[in-house]
Amino acid sequence: MAIGSLQQEIRFCRSPDSTTIAYATIGQGPPIVRAAHWLSHLEKDWENPITKPVLCELARHNTLVRYDLRGCGLSDRDVNDMSFEAWLGDLESVVNAAELDRFVLYGPSGGGGIAIAYAARHPERVSRIVLHGAFVRGVRTLPLTSDQLDKIDTVAHLTEIGWGTKNPAFRQVFTSMFIPDGAAEQWNWWNDLQRVSSSGNIAARALQTYQRYDTAHVASLIRCPTLIAHARDDVLVPFQEGRLIASLIPDAQLVPLASRNHVLLQTDPAWEQFFNAFHAFMRAESSHESGYPLAEELHALSTRELEVLDLVARGMDNDQIAARLGLSAKTVRNHITNIFAKLEIYTRAKAVAVAREAGLGVRRLD
Repeated sequence: MAIGSLQQEIRFCRSPDSTTIAYATIGQGPPIVRAAHWLSHLEKDWENPITKPVLCELARHNTLVRYDLRGCGLSDRDVNDMSFEAWLGDLESVVNAAELDRFVLYGPSGGGGIAIAYAARHPERVSRIVLHGAFVRGVRTLPLTSDQLDKIDTVAHLTEIGWGTKNPAFRQVFTSMFIPDGAAEQWNWWNDLQRVSSSGNIAARALQTYQRYDTAHVASLIRCPTLIAHARDDVLVPFQEGRLIASLIPDAQLVPLASRNHVLLQTDPAWEQFFNAFHAFMRAESSHESGYPLAEELHALSTRELEVLDLVARGMDNDQIAARLGLSAKTVRNHITNIFAKLEIYTRAKAVAVAREAGLGVRRLD
Protein backbone atom coordinates (compact mmCIF):
# COMPACT_ATOMS: atom_id res chain seq x y z
CA MET A 1 0.00 0.00 0.00
CA ALA A 2 1.26 3.48 -0.84
CA ILE A 3 2.29 5.38 2.26
CA GLY A 4 0.44 8.50 1.17
CA SER A 5 -2.86 6.60 1.00
CA LEU A 6 -2.79 5.45 4.62
CA GLN A 7 -5.65 6.69 6.77
CA GLN A 8 -6.23 6.02 10.44
CA GLU A 9 -9.54 5.09 12.05
CA ILE A 10 -10.02 5.98 15.71
CA ARG A 11 -12.34 4.01 18.00
CA PHE A 12 -12.90 3.64 21.74
CA CYS A 13 -13.25 0.75 24.17
CA ARG A 14 -13.63 0.26 27.92
CA SER A 15 -10.98 -1.14 30.20
CA PRO A 16 -11.90 -3.46 33.13
CA ASP A 17 -12.27 -0.44 35.46
CA SER A 18 -14.46 1.37 32.87
CA THR A 19 -11.72 3.79 31.76
CA THR A 20 -12.26 4.79 28.13
CA ILE A 21 -9.26 3.89 25.97
CA ALA A 22 -8.79 5.36 22.49
CA TYR A 23 -7.27 3.13 19.82
CA ALA A 24 -6.54 3.54 16.11
CA THR A 25 -5.95 1.26 13.12
CA ILE A 26 -3.81 2.06 10.09
CA GLY A 27 -3.08 0.02 6.97
CA GLN A 28 -3.99 -3.45 5.74
CA GLY A 29 -2.55 -6.88 6.29
CA PRO A 30 -1.57 -9.05 9.27
CA PRO A 31 -2.04 -7.11 12.51
CA ILE A 32 0.68 -5.50 14.62
CA VAL A 33 -0.34 -4.13 18.02
CA ARG A 34 1.79 -1.39 19.59
CA ALA A 35 1.82 -1.54 23.37
CA ALA A 36 1.24 1.93 24.79
CA HIS A 37 4.18 4.01 25.96
CA TRP A 38 4.78 7.39 27.52
CA LEU A 39 4.01 10.37 25.24
CA SER A 40 1.27 9.36 22.87
CA HIS A 41 -1.65 11.14 21.27
CA LEU A 42 -3.38 9.31 18.42
CA GLU A 43 -4.16 12.48 16.48
CA LYS A 44 -0.96 14.41 17.18
CA ASP A 45 1.25 11.34 16.56
CA TRP A 46 -0.32 11.13 13.11
CA GLU A 47 0.54 14.78 12.41
CA ASN A 48 4.00 14.96 14.00
CA PRO A 49 6.91 14.77 11.47
CA ILE A 50 8.92 12.61 13.89
CA THR A 51 6.32 9.99 14.77
CA LYS A 52 4.22 9.73 11.60
CA PRO A 53 7.00 8.24 9.40
CA VAL A 54 7.55 5.49 11.98
CA LEU A 55 3.83 4.65 12.04
CA CYS A 56 3.63 4.60 8.24
CA GLU A 57 6.61 2.30 7.95
CA LEU A 58 5.19 -0.09 10.55
CA ALA A 59 1.92 -0.15 8.60
CA ARG A 60 3.51 -0.50 5.16
CA HIS A 61 2.47 -4.16 4.83
CA ASN A 62 0.39 -4.61 7.96
CA THR A 63 -2.55 -3.33 9.97
CA LEU A 64 -1.09 -1.32 12.84
CA VAL A 65 -3.23 -1.07 15.98
CA ARG A 66 -2.12 1.42 18.61
CA TYR A 67 -3.75 3.11 21.58
CA ASP A 68 -3.22 5.97 24.00
CA LEU A 69 -2.08 5.18 27.51
CA ARG A 70 -4.82 5.94 30.05
CA GLY A 71 -4.55 9.59 31.09
CA CYS A 72 -2.98 10.47 27.75
CA GLY A 73 -4.04 11.56 24.28
CA LEU A 74 -7.64 10.74 23.44
CA SER A 75 -8.06 8.22 26.27
CA ASP A 76 -9.71 9.34 29.52
CA ARG A 77 -7.49 12.01 31.10
CA ASP A 78 -8.93 11.95 34.62
CA VAL A 79 -7.96 8.52 35.96
CA ASN A 80 -7.30 7.13 39.42
CA ASP A 81 -5.37 3.98 38.61
CA MET A 82 -2.03 4.37 36.81
CA SER A 83 -0.67 0.98 37.86
CA PHE A 84 1.13 -1.47 35.61
CA GLU A 85 -1.70 -3.98 36.04
CA ALA A 86 -4.20 -1.36 34.84
CA TRP A 87 -2.01 -0.75 31.78
CA LEU A 88 -1.95 -4.46 31.04
CA GLY A 89 -5.75 -4.54 31.29
CA ASP A 90 -5.96 -1.68 28.78
CA LEU A 91 -3.94 -3.66 26.24
CA GLU A 92 -6.16 -6.70 26.77
CA SER A 93 -9.25 -4.53 26.22
CA VAL A 94 -7.92 -3.02 22.98
CA VAL A 95 -7.01 -6.44 21.56
CA ASN A 96 -10.49 -7.75 22.38
CA ALA A 97 -12.22 -4.66 20.98
CA ALA A 98 -10.24 -4.92 17.74
CA GLU A 99 -11.25 -8.61 17.56
CA LEU A 100 -7.70 -9.86 17.06
CA ASP A 101 -7.07 -13.57 17.49
CA ARG A 102 -3.33 -13.60 16.82
CA PHE A 103 -0.91 -10.78 16.12
CA VAL A 104 2.61 -9.40 16.33
CA LEU A 105 3.21 -7.34 19.46
CA TYR A 106 5.41 -4.24 19.20
CA GLY A 107 6.81 -2.78 22.41
CA PRO A 108 8.82 0.44 22.08
CA SER A 109 10.43 2.00 25.16
CA GLY A 110 8.20 1.61 28.23
CA GLY A 111 5.75 -0.45 26.15
CA GLY A 112 8.32 -3.24 26.08
CA GLY A 113 7.59 -4.40 29.62
CA ILE A 114 3.85 -4.33 28.91
CA ALA A 115 4.36 -6.35 25.72
CA ILE A 116 6.42 -9.00 27.52
CA ALA A 117 3.92 -9.30 30.38
CA TYR A 118 1.01 -9.62 27.93
CA ALA A 119 2.80 -12.25 25.82
CA ALA A 120 3.64 -14.27 28.93
CA ARG A 121 -0.01 -14.15 30.01
CA HIS A 122 -1.50 -14.79 26.54
CA PRO A 123 1.04 -16.85 24.56
CA GLU A 124 -1.65 -18.21 22.25
CA ARG A 125 -2.39 -14.75 20.85
CA VAL A 126 1.13 -13.39 20.24
CA SER A 127 2.93 -14.79 17.19
CA ARG A 128 6.01 -12.56 17.42
CA ILE A 129 7.42 -9.72 19.49
CA VAL A 130 9.36 -6.67 18.33
CA LEU A 131 11.00 -4.45 20.96
CA HIS A 132 12.80 -1.15 20.46
CA GLY A 133 14.60 0.76 23.21
CA ALA A 134 12.75 -1.39 25.73
CA PHE A 135 13.40 -2.23 29.35
CA VAL A 136 11.97 -4.78 31.78
CA ARG A 137 13.14 -3.26 35.05
CA GLY A 138 12.46 0.28 36.19
CA VAL A 139 15.28 2.36 37.56
CA ARG A 140 13.88 2.17 41.10
CA THR A 141 14.24 -1.62 41.07
CA LEU A 142 18.02 -1.25 40.78
CA PRO A 143 20.53 -0.60 43.58
CA LEU A 144 20.72 3.20 43.91
CA THR A 145 22.70 5.67 45.96
CA SER A 146 21.00 8.47 47.88
CA ASP A 147 22.25 10.96 45.29
CA GLN A 148 20.73 8.94 42.46
CA LEU A 149 17.42 8.73 44.29
CA ASP A 150 17.45 12.50 44.83
CA LYS A 151 17.95 13.05 41.09
CA ILE A 152 15.08 10.70 40.24
CA ASP A 153 12.78 12.47 42.69
CA THR A 154 13.79 15.86 41.28
CA VAL A 155 12.96 14.80 37.72
CA ALA A 156 9.54 13.52 38.84
CA HIS A 157 8.85 16.83 40.62
CA LEU A 158 9.91 18.88 37.58
CA THR A 159 7.64 16.76 35.42
CA GLU A 160 4.62 17.39 37.60
CA ILE A 161 5.02 21.17 37.83
CA GLY A 162 6.34 21.95 34.37
CA TRP A 163 4.87 19.52 31.89
CA GLY A 164 1.83 21.41 30.68
CA THR A 165 3.29 24.93 30.75
CA LYS A 166 3.99 26.96 27.63
CA ASN A 167 7.62 27.28 28.67
CA PRO A 168 9.36 24.24 27.06
CA ALA A 169 12.37 24.38 29.42
CA PHE A 170 11.02 21.61 31.67
CA ARG A 171 10.14 19.32 28.76
CA GLN A 172 13.46 19.99 27.07
CA VAL A 173 15.10 17.93 29.82
CA PHE A 174 13.34 14.87 28.45
CA THR A 175 13.65 15.84 24.79
CA SER A 176 17.43 15.98 25.14
CA MET A 177 17.33 12.37 26.37
CA PHE A 178 14.82 11.07 23.82
CA ILE A 179 16.52 12.60 20.76
CA PRO A 180 19.91 14.04 21.85
CA ASP A 181 21.10 14.22 18.24
CA GLY A 182 17.89 15.76 16.92
CA ALA A 183 17.89 19.11 15.12
CA ALA A 184 16.39 22.19 16.78
CA GLU A 185 13.18 21.83 14.76
CA GLN A 186 12.86 18.20 15.80
CA TRP A 187 13.32 19.18 19.44
CA ASN A 188 10.46 21.68 19.05
CA TRP A 189 8.20 19.02 17.54
CA TRP A 190 8.97 16.62 20.39
CA ASN A 191 8.49 19.30 23.03
CA ASP A 192 5.05 20.06 21.60
CA LEU A 193 4.08 16.39 21.48
CA GLN A 194 4.97 16.07 25.17
CA ARG A 195 2.90 19.13 26.06
CA VAL A 196 -0.31 17.91 24.40
CA SER A 197 0.04 14.24 25.34
CA SER A 198 -0.93 14.55 29.02
CA SER A 199 -1.00 16.71 32.13
CA GLY A 200 1.95 17.15 34.47
CA ASN A 201 0.24 15.05 37.12
CA ILE A 202 -0.39 12.12 34.78
CA ALA A 203 3.09 12.37 33.24
CA ALA A 204 4.68 12.22 36.70
CA ARG A 205 2.50 9.30 37.85
CA ALA A 206 3.23 7.37 34.66
CA LEU A 207 6.94 8.04 35.08
CA GLN A 208 6.82 6.67 38.62
CA THR A 209 5.09 3.49 37.41
CA TYR A 210 7.73 2.98 34.72
CA GLN A 211 10.42 3.45 37.35
CA ARG A 212 8.98 0.72 39.57
CA TYR A 213 7.82 -2.06 37.28
CA ASP A 214 9.82 -5.26 36.82
CA THR A 215 8.88 -7.90 34.25
CA ALA A 216 12.29 -9.56 34.03
CA HIS A 217 10.92 -12.58 35.89
CA VAL A 218 8.41 -13.38 33.12
CA ALA A 219 10.66 -12.68 30.12
CA SER A 220 12.07 -16.22 30.27
CA LEU A 221 8.53 -17.55 29.70
CA ILE A 222 8.37 -16.07 26.19
CA ARG A 223 8.55 -18.72 23.49
CA CYS A 224 7.65 -16.82 20.31
CA PRO A 225 10.30 -15.34 17.95
CA THR A 226 11.50 -12.01 19.36
CA LEU A 227 13.41 -9.16 17.72
CA ILE A 228 15.13 -6.66 20.05
CA ALA A 229 16.59 -3.43 18.67
CA HIS A 230 18.45 -1.01 20.92
CA ALA A 231 20.68 2.00 20.30
CA ARG A 232 24.23 1.30 21.50
CA ASP A 233 24.51 4.75 23.07
CA ASP A 234 20.88 5.27 24.06
CA VAL A 235 20.90 8.23 26.46
CA LEU A 236 17.53 7.40 28.04
CA VAL A 237 17.58 3.59 28.35
CA PRO A 238 21.10 2.10 28.47
CA PHE A 239 22.04 -0.54 25.89
CA GLN A 240 22.60 -3.12 28.62
CA GLU A 241 18.84 -3.14 29.22
CA GLY A 242 18.25 -4.39 25.67
CA ARG A 243 21.06 -6.89 26.10
CA LEU A 244 19.46 -8.09 29.33
CA ILE A 245 16.12 -8.73 27.63
CA ALA A 246 17.87 -10.64 24.82
CA SER A 247 19.58 -12.82 27.42
CA LEU A 248 16.28 -13.55 29.19
CA ILE A 249 14.06 -14.42 26.19
CA PRO A 250 15.10 -17.73 24.63
CA ASP A 251 16.59 -17.37 21.11
CA ALA A 252 15.84 -13.63 20.95
CA GLN A 253 17.62 -11.68 18.21
CA LEU A 254 19.45 -8.53 19.31
CA VAL A 255 20.09 -5.74 16.78
CA PRO A 256 22.45 -3.03 18.11
CA LEU A 257 21.65 0.33 16.47
CA ALA A 258 24.37 2.87 15.76
CA SER A 259 22.75 5.82 17.51
CA ARG A 260 22.33 7.85 20.70
CA ASN A 261 18.65 8.52 20.03
CA HIS A 262 15.96 6.68 21.94
CA VAL A 263 13.37 7.65 19.29
CA LEU A 264 13.80 6.65 15.65
CA LEU A 265 14.58 9.58 13.35
CA GLN A 266 14.56 9.29 9.56
CA THR A 267 17.79 11.27 9.47
CA ASP A 268 19.57 8.71 11.68
CA PRO A 269 21.43 5.68 10.22
CA ALA A 270 19.60 3.62 12.85
CA TRP A 271 16.38 4.15 10.86
CA GLU A 272 17.53 1.93 7.99
CA GLN A 273 19.11 -0.56 10.38
CA PHE A 274 15.92 -0.99 12.36
CA PHE A 275 13.50 -1.25 9.46
CA ASN A 276 15.71 -3.60 7.45
CA ALA A 277 15.70 -5.94 10.46
CA PHE A 278 11.99 -5.34 11.11
CA HIS A 279 10.84 -6.09 7.56
CA ALA A 280 13.04 -9.21 7.35
CA PHE A 281 11.55 -10.38 10.65
CA MET A 282 8.02 -9.71 9.41
CA ARG A 283 8.63 -11.49 6.10
CA ALA A 284 9.39 -14.62 8.10
CA GLU A 285 6.09 -14.07 9.93
CA SER A 286 4.14 -13.79 6.66
CA SER A 287 5.70 -16.97 5.32
CA HIS A 288 4.95 -18.90 8.52
CA GLU A 289 1.37 -17.66 8.96
CA SER A 290 0.32 -18.03 5.32
CA GLY A 291 1.83 -21.45 4.68
CA TYR A 292 2.95 -20.25 1.24
CA PRO A 293 6.51 -20.92 -0.01
CA LEU A 294 7.42 -17.27 -0.37
CA ALA A 295 9.85 -16.34 -3.10
CA GLU A 296 11.86 -13.17 -2.59
CA GLU A 297 9.60 -11.09 -4.84
CA LEU A 298 6.51 -12.00 -2.82
CA HIS A 299 7.85 -10.88 0.56
CA ALA A 300 6.16 -7.49 0.19
CA LEU A 301 2.67 -9.02 0.03
CA SER A 302 0.39 -9.34 3.04
CA THR A 303 -1.21 -12.67 3.93
CA ARG A 304 -4.53 -11.58 2.39
CA GLU A 305 -2.80 -10.45 -0.82
CA LEU A 306 -1.08 -13.85 -1.04
CA GLU A 307 -4.47 -15.53 -0.71
CA VAL A 308 -5.86 -13.38 -3.53
CA LEU A 309 -2.83 -13.99 -5.75
CA ASP A 310 -3.09 -17.74 -5.12
CA LEU A 311 -6.68 -17.71 -6.38
CA VAL A 312 -5.77 -15.52 -9.36
CA ALA A 313 -3.17 -18.16 -10.26
CA ARG A 314 -5.92 -20.79 -10.16
CA GLY A 315 -7.80 -18.89 -12.89
CA MET A 316 -10.53 -17.39 -10.72
CA ASP A 317 -12.06 -14.05 -11.67
CA ASN A 318 -12.71 -11.25 -9.17
CA ASP A 319 -16.27 -12.32 -8.38
CA GLN A 320 -15.20 -15.90 -7.72
CA ILE A 321 -12.34 -14.73 -5.47
CA ALA A 322 -14.73 -12.44 -3.59
CA ALA A 323 -17.14 -15.32 -2.97
CA ARG A 324 -14.33 -17.66 -1.93
CA LEU A 325 -12.84 -15.22 0.61
CA GLY A 326 -16.05 -13.57 1.76
CA LEU A 327 -15.03 -10.17 0.37
CA SER A 328 -16.66 -7.60 -1.87
CA ALA A 329 -15.60 -7.46 -5.52
CA LYS A 330 -14.33 -3.93 -4.91
CA THR A 331 -12.09 -5.13 -2.08
CA VAL A 332 -10.68 -7.84 -4.33
CA ARG A 333 -9.96 -5.25 -7.04
CA ASN A 334 -8.15 -3.12 -4.46
CA HIS A 335 -6.05 -6.09 -3.36
CA ILE A 336 -5.13 -6.88 -6.96
CA THR A 337 -4.18 -3.24 -7.57
CA ASN A 338 -1.90 -3.39 -4.52
CA ILE A 339 -0.39 -6.69 -5.69
CA PHE A 340 0.37 -5.26 -9.13
CA ALA A 341 1.96 -2.17 -7.58
CA LYS A 342 4.12 -4.12 -5.14
CA LEU A 343 5.28 -6.65 -7.75
CA GLU A 344 5.62 -3.98 -10.46
CA ILE A 345 3.51 -5.93 -12.94
CA TYR A 346 0.72 -4.69 -15.18
CA THR A 347 -1.32 -7.65 -16.45
CA ARG A 348 -3.20 -10.52 -14.90
CA ALA A 349 -1.33 -12.97 -17.12
CA LYS A 350 1.98 -11.76 -15.69
CA ALA A 351 0.58 -12.07 -12.16
CA VAL A 352 -0.37 -15.69 -12.87
CA ALA A 353 3.11 -16.42 -14.22
CA VAL A 354 4.86 -14.85 -11.21
CA ALA A 355 2.54 -16.64 -8.78
CA ARG A 356 2.99 -20.08 -10.34
CA GLU A 357 6.75 -19.68 -10.56
CA ALA A 358 6.70 -18.96 -6.80
CA GLY A 359 4.64 -22.09 -6.11
CA LEU A 360 1.18 -20.54 -5.78
CA GLY A 361 -1.92 -21.75 -7.59
CA VAL A 362 -1.02 -25.41 -7.30
CA ARG A 363 -2.27 -26.33 -3.82
CA ARG A 364 -5.56 -28.20 -3.49
CA LEU A 365 -8.56 -26.06 -2.54
CA ASP A 366 -10.12 -27.48 0.66
